[in-house]
Amino acid sequence: MQRYEMVREIFNSCSNNQMRDVFIEEIQADTLEPWVQPFLSGTQVSWEKHESPDGGIIFDINTDGMMQRITFTELAG
Repeated sequence: MQRYEMVREIFNSCSNNQMRDVFIEEIQADTLEPWVQPFLSGTQVSWEKHESPDGGIIFDINTDGMMQRITFTELAG
């Protein structure tokens, strides 16, 4: 099982407010999709998975207009 740092960012949709909620957690997983699944609830849900240049795995999620990004970075050791 791999160890990852999971960073979940919730982007604020209010104008003139660039702040976002950020949650950080260390997890162990063989596959990452089960960790993302709880955040895919809503009537209109879309998501994309891609890899960042530094090797992180990123899920960009839109649930009923709320934008989120979950980034997994593998931890050494």
